[in-house]
Amino acid sequence: MKIVSVVGARPQFVKAAAMSRPLRERHEEVLVHTGQHYDYEMSGIFFDGLGLPTPDVNLGVGSGSHGAQTARMLEAIEAILVAHRPDWLLVYGDTNSTLAAALAAAKLSVPIAHVEAGLRSFDRTMPEEVNRVVTDHLATLLLCPSETAVAHLAAEGITRNVHVVGDVMLDLLCEARPQLAARASTVLGGLGVTEGAYVLATVHRSANTDGHAPLADILKALDSLGEPVIFPVHPRTRAALAEAACPPMPHVRLIDPLGYLDMVTLIGSARLVLTDSGGVQKEAYWLGVPCLTLRAETEWVETVQAGWNTLVGADPARIVEAARSITPPAARPPLYGDGRAATRCVDLLG
Repeated sequence: MKIVSVVGARPQFVKAAAMSRPLRERHEEVLVHTGQHYDYEMSGIFFDGLGLPTPDVNLGVGSGSHGAQTARMLEAIEAILVAHRPDWLLVYGDTNSTLAAALAAAKLSVPIAHVEAGLRSFDRTMPEEVNRVVTDHLATLLLCPSETAVAHLAAEGITRNVHVVGDVMLDLLCEARPQLAARASTVLGGLGVTEGAYVLATVHRSANTDGHAPLADILKALDSLGEPVIFPVHPRTRAALAEAACPPMPHVRLIDPLGYLDMVTLIGSARLVLTDSGGVQKEAYWLGVPCLTLRAETEWVETVQAGWNTLVGADPARIVEAARSITPPAARPPLYGDGRAATRCVDLLG
């Protein structure tokens, strides 16, 4: 079969890297990069570090408002689908790239397979929530990471062609894990930190970075911990930092975005992770590092139920109290599959 796969942002590069190898063993894949994340730090470095095939098409849409960006993608992806007439469109997660591709395929009656279907934050102010809900209602094949996701779909009346496959991000982490110990001394040494003696933080969600968002308060809370905080900075966050005019933060080290292997190495060696990223929440869990989520809700509720993830929002007092007092449970049950999700997804495509 011919499969058109659409990616556009860092988390999708990880998922596509896990999927492309088993997919290409059986089928022809046309990999389309929308260019939603377009600079080297957010895109090229991930392709380089993941072994992901070079995209067959790069749309280069760049940044812009949600409407303008989605519209440019929709027009371009429609033309690709018309030209290739694929058997399936494969999309990942909840970005504008996902929504645009799903809309284009639905209009052309191209079957849609949605990897990471069924996630819900129940917060419609999040652009990602709108994207994932619409995509799920357009999808032909819904590939879910958990039974919780299946239940969310059933509550919305979606019960056909719904399957629990696990999380393809775990596939890639299982493959990468043997390399992490060897990389740790170089990565940590380059940053001047030691294993278990620093905090890793990431912030990129619009609620924490756009307008009068609480980014400055989050950073002040991190600095007040009095221990090294390594903070890879998303371009959106860097722009927000420039506007926030934060005072000097001697304990917070701002660094450029990292490639996949270096990032999971830093996660796995940290004492604690603070993030508003769904992917980082899961990676911290799988690597046995407690996480504080800088949101009021999470789609990955199982990590909270297991006691390894705590929702603290952007309240500085809660952040500091939780960071200083957190004690992870002794047990860490397996979540989101066994590292073979991609093969299950390909099996279900036919």
